[in-house]
Amino acid sequence: MTSISIIGTGKMSSAIADMSVRAGADIQIIRRRAGASSSPERPDARYGVMGDELTGDLVVLAVPYEAVADVLTHYPDGLSGKVVIDISNPIDFTTFDELVVPSDSSAAAEIAKDIPDAAVVKAFNINFGETLASGTNGGARTTVVLAGDDADAKIAVIALVEAAGLRAVDAGPLSRARELEALGFLQITMAALAKTSWDSGFALVP
Repeated sequence: MTSISIIGTGKMSSAIADMSVRAGADIQIIRRRAGASSSPERPDARYGVMGDELTGDLVVLAVPYEAVADVLTHYPDGLSGKVVIDISNPIDFTTFDELVVPSDSSAAAEIAKDIPDAAVVKAFNINFGETLASGTNGGARTTVVLAGDDADAKIAVIALVEAAGLRAVDAGPLSRARELEALGFLQITMAALAKTSWDSGFALVP
């Protein structure tokens, strides 16, 4: 059975947990502190607080990019050997006008530098939570596009996504995270301007 630890308790955490339930995964959810959650406690997951041992083979950083550094301080060695899934879009949310990582890098690449003993995969950053929870996007099956340098890590993420009934597309090495984050930036900006809705998203047509 696939096991997954989701760090964060927001909308994306809940949506990824819903998806993981459909995939039959064993789920752990990590809160910032005891009782801290923006969603009701799930009966199908075990809960912990930041710093507790991560029981999942897959670890999802379901927190904003600016919160990742704090997460990593709680797990100086706890992510070693794990598949770490970065879902963040490193947007300056005060202006919605730029990304806050170097133009030749990405959030995923910066995170990978900090946890060299983990296999970082970029995924879910161009999926709004509603499309993951429902499994559909505009009437089509939700597509999860991912990128990473470790082939086995990507296989594990693809297996989770497909077991949940979604479509997975491998975009290539982790360097492609830069393009995925640019696409996430565009999607979020358009939704913030009410050009699209928060339950929509880009669909990849086969």
